[in-house]
Amino acid sequence: MSTLPGDAAAQHARKVLARDLMRTPAHISAKYFYDQRGCELFEAITRLPEYYPTRTEKALLQARGADIARSVGPCTSLIELGAGNCEKVRLLLPALQPRCFVGVDVAGDFVQAAVERLAQDFPGLEVCAVEADITAPVTLPARIGEQGRLVFYPGSSIGNFDPDQSMTLLRQMRALAGEGGGLLIGIDLPKERLVLEAAYNDAAGVTAEFNRNALAHVNQCLGSDFDPAQWEHVAFFNAAHSRIEMHLQAREAVQLRWPGGARAFAQGERIHTENSYKYPLPLFLQMLTQAGFKACKAWTDEKDWFAVIHAKT
Repeated sequence: MSTLPGDAAAQHARKVLARDLMRTPAHISAKYFYDQRGCELFEAITRLPEYYPTRTEKALLQARGADIARSVGPCTSLIELGAGNCEKVRLLLPALQPRCFVGVDVAGDFVQAAVERLAQDFPGLEVCAVEADITAPVTLPARIGEQGRLVFYPGSSIGNFDPDQSMTLLRQMRALAGEGGGLLIGIDLPKERLVLEAAYNDAAGVTAEFNRNALAHVNQCLGSDFDPAQWEHVAFFNAAHSRIEMHLQAREAVQLRWPGGARAFAQGERIHTENSYKYPLPLFLQMLTQAGFKACKAWTDEKDWFAVIHAKT
């Protein structure tokens, strides 16, 4: 078992992990996908032929960049949540021309490297990396001014949270944007089941490896003894909740242990690892209004598979 960090935040994270693993059904937060290896695997997923969201959103940002810039107006600070490799923001920087860019991500080393590459490619752009869990209020460095902020949350990542959690997160984004700021967010729209399920069950098995890798990350954080090979990737569309669900299913009976706890899993028992909600555009616009945003402008692709929305504070 791994040596565990001892600070209060890590202790709380271990407590939550242990509690969630003891639930019926067990579940773990999707944030455990994103250690260094998980970030690399997700980059690979975005290049898969079955995974339409990334290429559809990027095409939208490229095609509508000038319209987005006109809607946003003057932008002093561009703040990307869950920034990862900072690939999509590159499509916006020439049009928006912010003074500074802040990349926020739970994978600190990964986003730091991405931000440094961004600084090399965009001379004169002030950059900053912040390691933070975006499900909690994000504290920015003092040098980041409060005026002219645009919060950028691409990738339909808002769909990974249950509706109540999404509303909490949207309200936190509203607070982070401040008065006179805004939010630029991507959402995945409802579509045919076959298209949705193929995106999370790729033929190359990269998403399955990504899903199982979360267990290796949990081992590091909790000191548990998961063997990822004992678990099978399961993903399907739940029409009643308009969401893709991802699970890990025990291939055999598993006895899991960690310091101070243990859990037996029967063969076929599952751990729920992720949801990905597909919101109809009118419903999501209502959610933005409820979260405290005002005027909204939306752009969709020609198939109506994906939307990018600018909401003002």
